[in-house]
Amino acid sequence: MSAFQGTVDRDFGYGGHPRGRQHTAEHAAGAFASKRIIVGYGFWIFLLSDIIMFSAFFATYAVLVGQTAGGPTGRELFDLRNVGLETACLLLSSFTCGIASIEVREFADLVARRAGPTRSAFLSAFFTLVGCHGLHVTAGLLWLLTMMAQVFAKGYRPDILRRVLCFNLFWHTLDIIWVALFTVVYLMGVST
Repeated sequence: MSAFQGTVDRDFGYGGHPRGRQHTAEHAAGAFASKRIIVGYGFWIFLLSDIIMFSAFFATYAVLVGQTAGGPTGRELFDLRNVGLETACLLLSSFTCGIASIEVREFADLVARRAGPTRSAFLSAFFTLVGCHGLHVTAGLLWLLTMMAQVFAKGYRPDILRRVLCFNLFWHTLDIIWVALFTVVYLMGVST
């Protein structure tokens, strides 16, 4: 018998099978990460995928911003007072329910002025980018309401605290995306 075979037999028993399932289960249990780490890691992946998606929308918008097909430009369409108010609401409050209605009102106004998403490539990119952010805000508000109900019903349990942490990361990411959106779309749109 070789030295290697003796080690295999000693560690795994004859034929390579583990001697005791309990020993294997104890070893495996120590190798797994905690649920907190797994959830946190998974949520960071989700946030990064959102950032990648918004990056693609920003790139599309940057390429198509001048493609107005003879239609209105950002300078002619955007009201910085309205968007400035929207930005202040988003950045000053995590309970900004009005943000979604402000975006919907802005979209309805643009469509009424014949500046809808089918008017030009620029407007398609605009509606997609800003609309995607609005959908994320709406989903975030629904998530917030759900978490508030869970805290009220179940208290601050570890699983709920993990969800609150994930929500905070999500909401701060939306703030960062909005600052970029406000700068690239509105401020730069009015100046061109």
